[in-house]
Amino acid sequence: MNICRDISLFHSQSAVATIGIFDGVHTGHQLILKRLRELASVYQCETVVITLWPHPRFVLQPDNNELRLLTTLDEKIEIIRNQGIDHLMIIPFSKEFSLTTYEEFIRFYLVERIKVRHVVVGYNHHFGKDRQGTFESLLQSSAKYGFSAERMSPVLIHNSDVSSSVIRRNIANGNMVFSNEALGYRYFIQGQVVSGSRMGRKIGYPTANIAVNDAQKLIPRNGVYAVDVLVEGKSWKGMANIGIRPTIESQVHEQTIEVNIFDFSDDIYGKSITVFFKDRIRNEIKFASVNNLIKQLDLDKKEIMARFND
Repeated sequence: MNICRDISLFHSQSAVATIGIFDGVHTGHQLILKRLRELASVYQCETVVITLWPHPRFVLQPDNNELRLLTTLDEKIEIIRNQGIDHLMIIPFSKEFSLTTYEEFIRFYLVERIKVRHVVVGYNHHFGKDRQGTFESLLQSSAKYGFSAERMSPVLIHNSDVSSSVIRRNIANGNMVFSNEALGYRYFIQGQVVSGSRMGRKIGYPTANIAVNDAQKLIPRNGVYAVDVLVEGKSWKGMANIGIRPTIESQVHEQTIEVNIFDFSDDIYGKSITVFFKDRIRNEIKFASVNNLIKQLDLDKKEIMARFND
C-alpha cells in the first residue's frame, strides 16, 4: 500500500475512493473498504482511502481532553493495509485546513488530484468546513463533476449501529465482547514493558508493567481482563489488571496496566508487547490482605482459562 502525506506527490489516472477518520477501522469501515475493492475490479482502477490526522477534535477543541482513540495512526495504517487498499492518503488536519469547504474538497482532492470515478461513504458521513458536506451535497457534486457516489448502510450489532463513538463508549465501560464484535478483531494496546514495584513476583504473579505507546490511545475501564499477549511474534494467554492497585499501594496512584503472562518467565523489560482484550472478568477490588488478593488471583486465573476454553 502506498502511503501519501503530500497531495502534490499523488498521481492517479482513475480511482475509487472513500473519505473518513476511520478510527478503529471497525466492521462498518471494513464493509466500505470491501466495496471499494469490488468497484476497483469493475472499473479496473485503484482504491484510495482519504483520512485526516490528527483527529479534528484534537485541533479544533485543544482544551477538551476527553477524547481517546481506538487506533493510533500507525495501527490504523496497518489495519487498512491488511484490507488490500492501494493508496492511503493522510491529510494533515489543521485549523487552516478546517476552513476548506466541501465543494473545494471535492474539486481539488477527488476530482483534480485523484480523478475519482466513484465515491463510497459511511451512513453518517459529513465533511468539509463545519461538517456541512452531506451525502446529498456529494450527490450534487457528483452530477456536476461526472463521478458517481453511494452511501453504505450501518452495520447493526445487538440492535446498535456500529460507529467509532459507540465502540469507544463500550470499551470505556469494559464491554469487550460487544466492542470486539463491532471491531471485527480483539481490541488491543501496544507498549513497552517498564520496571515496576516487582510486588507481583513476590506473591507468585509476576507482571509486565506496560507504558502505552500513545497517550491518546483509549484504555479500557479499570478491572481484570482475560487477554492474549503477543511477545516477539508469539502469543500467550494471560490476565491483565488495569487500575491503581488499591491492595498494594497505600495511596492512590496513577493508573497502571499490568499483565501476568501464563507459563512465561522470560525477561522482557524494555521490549514491546501487544495486549489483546478478550473479556472483562471483574472490577478492581481492595482486599483486606495480600493473602486475600492471592486467593482471588488464583480464582481469576481459573476463570480466565475456562473462558479461553469455551
